[in-house]
Amino acid sequence: MAMAGGYQVNLASQRQIGMGHTGTGLETGTSSIFFNPGAMSYLRQNGVTIGASGIISKIAYRAPEPGGATAEADNPLGTPFQVYGVYSISDKLKAGLGVYTPYGSTVNWGSEWNGRFGLNELSLEAIYIQPTVSYQVTDKIGIGVGFVYAIGGVNLQRSIPVQTANGEYGKAELDGNASGIGFNAGIFFKPSEKLSLGINYRSKVEMEVSDGDVSFTNIPGALSTRFPSGTQFDAKLPLPATLSLGVGFMPTEALTLALDISRVGWGAYKSLRFDYSQDVNGASYAENARNYEDAFIYRIGAEYKVGDALALRAGAYLDQTPVQSGYLTPETPDADSRGLSVGLGYKLSDNFSIDASFLYVNKKERTDASDKSGGIAGTYKSVAYIPGIGLNFTF
Repeated sequence: MAMAGGYQVNLASQRQIGMGHTGTGLETGTSSIFFNPGAMSYLRQNGVTIGASGIISKIAYRAPEPGGATAEADNPLGTPFQVYGVYSISDKLKAGLGVYTPYGSTVNWGSEWNGRFGLNELSLEAIYIQPTVSYQVTDKIGIGVGFVYAIGGVNLQRSIPVQTANGEYGKAELDGNASGIGFNAGIFFKPSEKLSLGINYRSKVEMEVSDGDVSFTNIPGALSTRFPSGTQFDAKLPLPATLSLGVGFMPTEALTLALDISRVGWGAYKSLRFDYSQDVNGASYAENARNYEDAFIYRIGAEYKVGDALALRAGAYLDQTPVQSGYLTPETPDADSRGLSVGLGYKLSDNFSIDASFLYVNKKERTDASDKSGGIAGTYKSVAYIPGIGLNFTF
C-alpha cells in the first residue's frame, strides 16, 4: 500500500529518503527534477541517477465487536523507482528527464476476511514521465518547470454476496489503464553559501480510465443477466497537487540541515465512482463518498560528510491523514504517519557514487465506523519497512 497520506508514495530519491525526504530547499542533484526544478540549473555536471525502493508493508484489521474477527493483508513487495537524467545546454540552462512513481497502492486482503464484499484486492499504479527545463536567472535564483505525462492503471477485486450451488461467492474484477497530464514548477533561492530556500508546486493530475474491463465469475445462472459479460467502465481518480516550502542550512562545509513543509490537496478526492457501459445489478454506476481533506506533511533531515567519500544521513517526518472520521476504507486504511529514516552515500570515484536508505513508517492505530463511505468498520494498524538503493553517474 502507499506509505504516505492516502495513496501518495514519497520515495523519489535515495539520498533524500535518508534525509526524511526533504529537498525542496536543497540542491539535490538530478532528483531536483522532482523536488524543485529551479535547483536543477545549479548542477555543475551532467548526470544520470537510477534508484528503487522495496516496500514491505503489514496491515492488520480487527472487527469492532468484542472478540471480533481479525485479518492481515498479504501485500506483495512494492517497488517504486526513479530515473533522472540532466544535461547542460549552457552554464545557466539545463534540460532533464525524470521517470518516477509518486502515487500507487497495493493491498491484498484475500477472499476470506469479513470485509470481502467491500474489497479483496486493489492495485493502483501511476508512473510520471517529466521532461524539464531549468534556468539560472542570477547567481542566487533559479527557476524550472516540467511537463508531466502520467500513465498507470487500476485493478480492483471484490466478492459479491451471491453464491453458486457449491457455496462459492461471486466475484467482480475491474481492470483498466489510465493516463493524465500536469506540471511541476519550482523556484530556488540561494542568498548565501550557508542558506538556501525553495518553493515547489506539483499540479493535480486527473487519471482517467476509459473502457476498462469488468468481469464476473461464480455467478449463478439465474442471476447472470444482472451481471452481464462484456461490461466496461469509465472512472476518474485525482492525484492531488502538492505545494512545498523548503529551507536548507549549511552551518559547516560538512553538515547540511533541511526542513520541508508540504500541503497536499487531497480535497480534490470527493468520491470513487465507476460508470458502467450497461447496468450491473440494476445500476448504471457505483459510487462511494471519500471527501478527503487537504493535509500537511512536516519533514526534517540532515547530512554529515565524514570525509570526501562518505556521507551519513538521517531524517524524520509527520504525515497527516486526509481521511475524515467515518470515511476509512480497506483500500487505504489511512492514519497519521510517523517516519524515521537513515541513509548513507559513498563516492566510489570522481564520476560514480552509490546511495542507500532505510525508512520505517508507523501509522497510528485507527478505529472507524466507516458509515459514510461504504467502508468496513473496525480497527486498522499499518507499518512498513522500506530499504532502497540508488546509483549516480556524472559526466
